[in-house]
Amino acid sequence: MNKGELTKAVATAVGISQVEAGKAVDAVFDTIAASVKGREQVAIAGFGTFVAKTRNAREGRNPATKEVIKIPEKTSVAFKPASVLKDI
Repeated sequence: MNKGELTKAVATAVGISQVEAGKAVDAVFDTIAASVKGREQVAIAGFGTFVAKTRNAREGRNPATKEVIKIPEKTSVAFKPASVLKDI
């Protein structure tokens, strides 16, 4: 399912236009993204939790030249599904 299909499904389920449903879906995604960017944990009961995780800087190797390189610290988003979602 892509974003367009999700928007259409929300519009049908709630009984609103696809334009309104698109605005609602965008607002939910934007709010989750802004919260995670601000290092807040977003927990949605029965669905799961979004959290920002930081990987420490480390040394790696270029596989072609075997040269040691420094890999910088990186922040990424992690999702942990709720047990209800896992059971599905």
